[in-house]
Amino acid sequence: MSTRIALSMRSVSFVRDGRTILAPLDWTVRADERWLVLGANGSGKTTLVRIASLYEHPSGGTVEVLGERLGRTDVRVLRRRIGLASAALAQQFRQELPAIDIVMTARYAALEPWWHEYTEHDRQQALHCLERMGVGQFADRPIATLSSGEQQRLFLARSLMNEPGIVLLDEPSARLDLGGREQLVAALGELVDDPSAPPLVLVTHHVDEVPIGMTHALLLRDGQVVAAGPMSEALTAETLSDCFGLPLVLERRSDGRLSAWARTHPPR
Repeated sequence: MSTRIALSMRSVSFVRDGRTILAPLDWTVRADERWLVLGANGSGKTTLVRIASLYEHPSGGTVEVLGERLGRTDVRVLRRRIGLASAALAQQFRQELPAIDIVMTARYAALEPWWHEYTEHDRQQALHCLERMGVGQFADRPIATLSSGEQQRLFLARSLMNEPGIVLLDEPSARLDLGGREQLVAALGELVDDPSAPPLVLVTHHVDEVPIGMTHALLLRDGQVVAAGPMSEALTAETLSDCFGLPLVLERRSDGRLSAWARTHPPR
């Protein structure tokens, strides 16, 4: 196992208006790991990823990302080394922007291409990322003309623009229909399987959108860790039931994908 650490949280907590969003937790993501962060709405998942992506400061504890400590580094520069994709981020872009411009804005962690100057190398790098995610043919198309699944591949491409040291995906399938979700899962699967890809964190509350190949899982409930560790140990029917507060069945299908549903009858 690689010992290089991409993300380290020690005794990290977050309190807002007297309410504990995250209880003190420890979490380490290493260079060769792909983490699933799972929990119900309000469990603290998004707060966790906002801290990891340096858009939120914790109320307590220490955070180190790519060897630099939050509070002792210029986050505006360090953010450029973090690949970030989320439904919330996607909504902030003008719908008439072409795909290649949206990818290029990651160069400076910006939302508009006119905020900075870009080189031909930047453009070629953006095109390479789009092609890597299978949407290079849409480079000059406005985002509004792309399907939901194509848009999510676009934002995955954007997260890779700066050859990041870590990629954080915060509920990227939100608002996708079934077809778009499956396209996204396929794209994520390609990224997870790529040995040259950076460590990855996928935040979700649906196990059926988890790509094959995720190595570790962190389960949250009400801001507290239910389980954390290798997938086979941390993600079980028991831990999933504790995570969501009701008896659940967890099935690992023959193709490697996961399914879960509520247990409506007591086990025989």
